[in-house]
Amino acid sequence: MLRAVIDTNVIVSSVLSKNGAPAYLLDLWSERHFDLVISEAIIVEVQRVLSEQRLKQVFCITDERIARLVETLRADGVLVSGTADTHGAVPADPSDEIFLAAALDGNADMVVSGDKDLLNLESFQGIIILTPRQFLDQLVASE
Repeated sequence: MLRAVIDTNVIVSSVLSKNGAPAYLLDLWSERHFDLVISEAIIVEVQRVLSEQRLKQVFCITDERIARLVETLRADGVLVSGTADTHGAVPADPSDEIFLAAALDGNADMVVSGDKDLLNLESFQGIIILTPRQFLDQLVASE
């Protein structure tokens, strides 16, 4: 089974809109079409972004909904330490290195992101970096 790290922006997008590739990808993960590799650092970032007051108000996101998502990510994801050394891999935005570290620690096949700094890499140590649409197309084609 494919193993993928999904960037915070994709997870958050899936919460904000039930339409589009990010939401469909998270649905496919919940249906066990691939394994989601995730680290505590990614979970904390997802929680932090979704807890921003402006976002909560505009999209009517409750603390309970955030807590359920965090619980699901911890319980159903492949939780890894995310401590692999990726220092300097994304010079334009070192905060993105948490996704590469999780991918290395979890032997992921890919990182799925909408972030241009990650996408510009195209791959990292044999791990491909795809947009949500590219990953979705790959999943659909393999079924």
